Amino acid sequence: MKKLLREWQWQRQRQALQDLELLVLDVDGVLTDGGLWIDAQGQLLKRFDVRDGLGLRLLQGVGVNLAFLSGGQGGATEARAKQLGIRDCLVGIKDKPVALADLQQRLGVTPERTGYLGDDLNDLAVRRSVGLLLAPSDACRPLRQQADAVLHGQGGQGAVRELAERILQARGAWKQLKEQGWRDRND
Repeated sequence: MKKLLREWQWQRQRQALQDLELLVLDVDGVLTDGGLWIDAQGQLLKRFDVRDGLGLRLLQGVGVNLAFLSGGQGGATEARAKQLGIRDCLVGIKDKPVALADLQQRLGVTPERTGYLGDDLNDLAVRRSVGLLLAPSDACRPLRQQADAVLHGQGGQGAVRELAERILQARGAWKQLKEQGWRDRND
């Protein structure tokens, strides 16, 4: 029954996925599993899923603007954004709705054409600023309850790739990729 409900949610969101111009991603707990590794020198290390990265590259290929929006900082997020060619990497953000509104204004994108993938209470603050609020399966319960749809995958373990594939499917671009493959580098 739960699986049927989730699929129904996705069918309802198909048009929103087709019209999406901007996808904003929280980092810790979305692009990573939420764990933080700190080495003996105090350097912060994060693990990113390479398949999520390819999913983001595929979305760039169909014209979706991407942005990272994180309250955390430490350098790893900026390095990952640079690898993926994501220009809008906003870190150390205390007020996510204000930062998101500034980004939308600068890019000329309306809230209705903005999607946001987050995992925790600080991501709920953007609810009124986006047309589509999404959550990985391991997001905190309040976010999952208020999300427009919940992914099957967990943060840092394929949730972003799953969302990318759903967007590509909604836009009719997935079938060709699935049949012919990808011919660029896999970051």
